[in-house]
Amino acid sequence: VAESGRFGEPTTTAVKRFQMRFTDADGMPLKVEGVVGPITWAALFGTSNPLVETLVEAEGPLLKSALERATEEIGVLEAPPGSNRGPRVDTYLKAVGLNPGAGSFPWCAAFVYFCFNEASQTGGRRNPLVKTAGVLEHWNKAEQRGARRIKGAEAMARPELVKPGQIFVMDFGRGAGHTGGVRGLRDGKLITIEGNTNDGGSREGIGVFERAGRTLGSIN
Repeated sequence: VAESGRFGEPTTTAVKRFQMRFTDADGMPLKVEGVVGPITWAALFGTSNPLVETLVEAEGPLLKSALERATEEIGVLEAPPGSNRGPRVDTYLKAVGLNPGAGSFPWCAAFVYFCFNEASQTGGRRNPLVKTAGVLEHWNKAEQRGARRIKGAEAMARPELVKPGQIFVMDFGRGAGHTGGVRGLRDGKLITIEGNTNDGGSREGIGVFERAGRTLGSIN
């Protein structure tokens, strides 16, 4: 493409062609959109965009402690798989006041609450999270507890707003959702610790996993 000093139509077309032919750093298809975001940048140049910080450490003792607690739980699995039960899973559900034997409860939000509750008790402070196993109930009531909610579009426009220790929320409609903790951001993808998921990122998984495949654009 001849240099013109602006990102015009020929450049956009060239970017789209590149995105059609190549994968991202994890071998996944690039989104064909003609925009050089952090994921395409990494595919083009083999390195992170210097304007997008790789986040590795949480700000503040509570967030750091909650992430450490979540990290310790990586590898916990349901028993049996697919049951929404198990010794540790039951502990997460009890933390939000649910009786695990009274039904089959999705537990991703309960896991997040448990981690923050453990961190709060260690630090001798009140848990700031909403005590609920409901993903969207947590999102809807978060501002009442003094939390700042960042909409998905805002995070896409300003990735620097995404910090370790934050909680991501996905709304799938009809009351269904998924949530987890943010550990960092690398090449436009979140590093997360999630309960009730699997390697593929299901919201009805079998355990606690660390993942590095969720894009900022997938979090709404």
